[in-house]
Amino acid sequence: MSKKKLAKFKTPHTYAIIFVVVVLSWLLTFLVPAGKFSTHEVEYKDSTGETKSRTVLRAETFRYKYNLNEEFLSENLPKLAEDEALLEENGVDIEAFNAYIESAPQEFTQGDLDEVGLTDDTLYDIYGEDFYDTSKKLNKTAGIWGTDDFGGFGFLNYVFEGLVTGDKYGSAVGIVALLLVVGGAFEIIMATGAIDAGIYAFIDKSRGLERLALPILFYLFSLGGATFGMSEEVVPFSMVMVPFVIALGYDSIVAVTVTFVASQVGNAVSWMSPFSVAIAQGIAGIPVLSGAGFRLVCWFVVTGLAAAYMMYYAEKIRKNPTESPMYEIDNKVRTRFHEEKSDQEFKLGHKIILLEMLAVLIWIIWGVMAKGYYIPEIASQFFVMGFVAGITATIFKLNGMTLNSMASEFQKGASGLAGTAVVVGMAKGILIVLGGSDANSFSTLNTILNSMGGLLQGVPKFIAAVGMYIFQSCFNLVVTSNSGQAALTMPIMAPLSDLVGVSRQIAVLAYQMGAGFVDAFTPVSASLIGVLGVAGIDWSKWAKFQAKMQLFLFVIGCIVLFIAVSINFQ
Repeated sequence: MSKKKLAKFKTPHTYAIIFVVVVLSWLLTFLVPAGKFSTHEVEYKDSTGETKSRTVLRAETFRYKYNLNEEFLSENLPKLAEDEALLEENGVDIEAFNAYIESAPQEFTQGDLDEVGLTDDTLYDIYGEDFYDTSKKLNKTAGIWGTDDFGGFGFLNYVFEGLVTGDKYGSAVGIVALLLVVGGAFEIIMATGAIDAGIYAFIDKSRGLERLALPILFYLFSLGGATFGMSEEVVPFSMVMVPFVIALGYDSIVAVTVTFVASQVGNAVSWMSPFSVAIAQGIAGIPVLSGAGFRLVCWFVVTGLAAAYMMYYAEKIRKNPTESPMYEIDNKVRTRFHEEKSDQEFKLGHKIILLEMLAVLIWIIWGVMAKGYYIPEIASQFFVMGFVAGITATIFKLNGMTLNSMASEFQKGASGLAGTAVVVGMAKGILIVLGGSDANSFSTLNTILNSMGGLLQGVPKFIAAVGMYIFQSCFNLVVTSNSGQAALTMPIMAPLSDLVGVSRQIAVLAYQMGAGFVDAFTPVSASLIGVLGVAGIDWSKWAKFQAKMQLFLFVIGCIVLFIAVSINFQ
């Protein structure tokens, strides 16, 4: 291809990339039959010693989706009606079941059987696969268009369905609401001029020491990821870091790396995160927070190596800003700083607003770690931050701030992140098209999960460990919830590690790194999309930079696993 043609090539828009992935996922559901698992509750002790429970799949119960075996059911269900002890044991409504049998149904449907308590799981526990007509595996595919109320879900409805999934505590509704509230609040803060003035003051006071700021910040955000699974919490922090990092001479990609990527690196090699390692170890049946010494060393070394990679890129951009793919966009911020720096005064009102911001950030960290605050509380806390900053600016007459301008700035900030909020819903739509992440419902994703687990049997230990790592990394491309991924994969990976001769501790380590590192890349991650939206980075541009870093992190992960296998990490 000629240079002229290459110059004309335009990177696809994030919306276009996600749409292509949605279509490919939809086509995949026609090729891969749907499968499911039965589930049960597993109890484990968390990092505080408190007993928690988690719904996990039973790996040995995987089965494909089949039609019901009418002949088998018509012969055996009347016999089952006579065994009241077995019916009571399985929670079947005996009276309703007898009435159903006496009605002599012409055909059996799972919906009718569900109504009397004979769910698919119950029938499987009683008869195994005998109640299925196993002559043909069935697929679970969506239509081209439709809704649950009219014709069933169609993949062209992925945007709306993705946006309305979940609740206020998670993706997508909760993340969308968080983005809009935080975007509005920070637009008020930015309009006060306090952040700009604070950055100028920092640069003037710390000449020659600016380069130390990035590695220190990288370690701090990595520590946040390692200790309390910092992820969604990074979104508002990034709003402060983007102008700060650009003012230091770097670009917005560095700003996202020093915040979100750092937090996910910390999460990947955490020794105590309650949302990843603790849950995975509990499900795997090994002592919670065991192996902390090895993981703590890994955290320190891997974080240092990742920070060094960031600094290599950052210094290249500092020396020649035009090499940044974000140069034109970042240049607007960079130019504004150069134009305003000469007459920028760090006023008392600015200092008070920055102190208020610091107080709220401490409040958030305390709330998350001590009180279990999550998305609803964090959104409200940042609204308070923006509101108080606006009132302070009004009192001190900063940049002509009034109550009306506060409202206008909030609207401007929220609308500025509306496009990013849509991406969050779109990304969630990919998972919906694949059938969702519920292990107890028939889906293409469950079949892929079961098949990948079977491929790793009978291979050398190190290859098996790396295979688990690759599988967890790929799985994280569509399921980004750390606790959700643990619940889906560890019931398969833990016993599989016994078969291939590696410890369950190594299986947990492979899960951690796969789930953590790839969270910094996958467009399905609502947190990543939120941070990129705040920074004004299109995912396709981010992917070009992050693909190289992902390769670097993957190599590091393989080295960690090699050491773990060599010392038989327990």
